[in-house]
Amino acid sequence: MRKTFAVLVGLILLGVIGFLALTSPSAYRLVRGETSVPGGTRTPNIDNGRTLFFAGGCTSCHAVPNQEDKLRLGGGYALKSPFGTFHVPNISPHRQDGIGSWSTADFVRAMREGVSPDGRHYYPAFPYTSYQRMSPEDLSDLFAFMMTLPPVEGRAPDHELPFPFNVRRGIGLWKLAFLDGKVFAPDASKPASLNRGAYLVNGPGHCAECHSERNAAGALIEERRFAGGPDPEGKGVVPNITPHQSGIGGWSREEVATLLKTGETPLFDTVGGTMGAVVANMAQLPDADRQAMAEYLLSLPQRQGFKKPE
Repeated sequence: MRKTFAVLVGLILLGVIGFLALTSPSAYRLVRGETSVPGGTRTPNIDNGRTLFFAGGCTSCHAVPNQEDKLRLGGGYALKSPFGTFHVPNISPHRQDGIGSWSTADFVRAMREGVSPDGRHYYPAFPYTSYQRMSPEDLSDLFAFMMTLPPVEGRAPDHELPFPFNVRRGIGLWKLAFLDGKVFAPDASKPASLNRGAYLVNGPGHCAECHSERNAAGALIEERRFAGGPDPEGKGVVPNITPHQSGIGGWSREEVATLLKTGETPLFDTVGGTMGAVVANMAQLPDADRQAMAEYLLSLPQRQGFKKPE
């Protein structure tokens, strides 16, 4: 009996040790490789950082709710999901409440690995699964631009997550399964404009994060990427943005680019809801970038759009 108990205790200890090892942020770095950070002699490109900021729609989630100035990134928005409610944090340059005390390396690691400067996992409601595609140089530029914005005092409330989702350490296992650590690689056989569009859509734009179905673990289903899915906040269906007839099939590149600038569809309708905030950000991009995104979206494989079960 004592031997059986000792074996059981030993197995439990091994399990705990294994869990702690596999869920450590350091374990992810060992498996995926260490993230590179631009050298200290490089001068960030603030203009490029501004473009990436609006391409990423940072104001859509991080602006202080119900305030007109969308560049006040004090957070506080409550993002509801099947896993609980996430309260979007302050990412203004405030040194205590925001990210003003971060280094460029801290920011790059957060965006590519989903790890805070104090070594905690971020939940993937923060779409680092897309931001990992961005180059360290672009992330450096983005951080430099964000540091020019006004600091905002105040912190968002803690997330409201039931067990086991409130065990943040478990995100380490999720990352090993679903965060590949790959930076976007241009396709040499494609035009430069299409590669630019692919980068903006899949990296800073993180379009698939909303426009795709997810599995039971909350990860994107690759075979359903961009084909739409249920609204994570339970408010209907997020539309298909592939060139299938149930999506943007039959649209021209100009029509897609116009939607990204004005929110107007070819049927003289106007997008609403959270997409309205996306359009407000996309309208700040150069015309060439919106055209590039449209070109890429129209090159996607055609996929039947998501239909909500009756």
